[in-house]
Amino acid sequence: MGFDLSQVDFDALKKVDVRTADPDSLVDIKEITIDRELPRERRMEEFVRQVRNPYCFRVGKIAVSVGFSQDGVTFEQRMEQYLQTL
Repeated sequence: MGFDLSQVDFDALKKVDVRTADPDSLVDIKEITIDRELPRERRMEEFVRQVRNPYCFRVGKIAVSVGFSQDGVTFEQRMEQYLQTL
């Protein structure tokens, strides 16, 4: 059974302030591995499961905060673009 995205409180995750978050508590995105053979939905689930917060994470020693525009590219499209690069 896969990770259930419907159980994730994305609104709460968006509110995490990268400036006050403990960097050691953030997942380093460089350590995430996703099986490219998985269907798109499973890759997305696996990414969120591993990163824990897709809005606030680390890249090496750098804390990163991600936001998404209401009228721009969707989260799903960005995730798909990212997962295709893995």
